[in-house]
Amino acid sequence: MKDLKKFMSDLKGKVAIVTGARRGMGRSHALTLAKAGANVVVADISLEDCQKVVEEIKKSGGQALAVKCDVTKKTEIDEMVKKAIEQWGRVDILVNNAGICQFKPFLEITEEEWDRTIDINLKGYFLCAQAAAKEMVRQKSGAIVNIASIAMGQVGVGFPALSHYCASKGGIVALTEAMALELALFNIRINAIAPGAIDTPMVESTKADPKTLEGTLSRIPLHRLGKAEEVSNLVLFLASDASSYMTGSTVVIDGGWLAT
Repeated sequence: MKDLKKFMSDLKGKVAIVTGARRGMGRSHALTLAKAGANVVVADISLEDCQKVVEEIKKSGGQALAVKCDVTKKTEIDEMVKKAIEQWGRVDILVNNAGICQFKPFLEITEEEWDRTIDINLKGYFLCAQAAAKEMVRQKSGAIVNIASIAMGQVGVGFPALSHYCASKGGIVALTEAMALELALFNIRINAIAPGAIDTPMVESTKADPKTLEGTLSRIPLHRLGKAEEVSNLVLFLASDASSYMTGSTVVIDGGWLAT
C-alpha cells in the first residue's frame, strides 16, 4: 500500500479547477495542487491576476491555465469547464473557493448585498459543482472540496455583522452533505473545509486594528492566525486518494477556536 506522502504527492495526470484562485487561499490551493503534479485551471474574475499565478506554477515546472470566471454566471462557469476539457480532456478535482466577506449589521444589510453574498458564496458553489460533476460522472470518479468556514452556525459559530456570510457558509455545509449522498454512486467524493481566521487579504481589516486582532487571537488556543498553506495541505489531502473513504465530511481547521 502506498504511504500517505506518496498518495498526496501523486496527482500527476489529474486536472484540478480552483475558483477564487488569483490571491489568498485560492492561490495557495492552486500552487499546492500543481506542486503535487496536477494540471490546474486558475479561475477568478481577473484574468490578469490569474495569469500571474499560472506563471508562478509554470516557473516551478507545473502546468496551468488561466481562466476568467465570475461564479455567479453559469455561462462563464460552463466555459471554464469546457476550457479544462479542451486543454486536458477531463476534470478530476474542483476546489470551490471563491467567496466574499463584507461586515454589515443585520438591520443594515440591503437586499442587493444579501443576494451578492449568497450568489457568490453559495449559488456559485452549486453551479461550479454541478458543471464539474457532470464531467466526473462520465469518468466515474472525482473529488470536490468546498471551502466553508467556522462561521457556519450550528456546530460552528455565528458572527455579528456577518449574517449573510454565515448563512452562505452554513449552506455550503448542507450542500456538501446532500451532494455527497447523490454522487457517491458515481465514485465522486465531496467534502468541505471550515477554516477559522486565516492570514489572507480577507482578514486585513482585522489585522489593521490591534484591539480587533487581539480579540480574535484571544479566542484561538494556538494564539495566531492560520496560514493559507496550512489550509492548502488539507485541500490536497481531500483531493487525493489519501482520503478515499471520506465523503460528506466537514473538516475544521481553526487553531482550536471551536474547542474553546
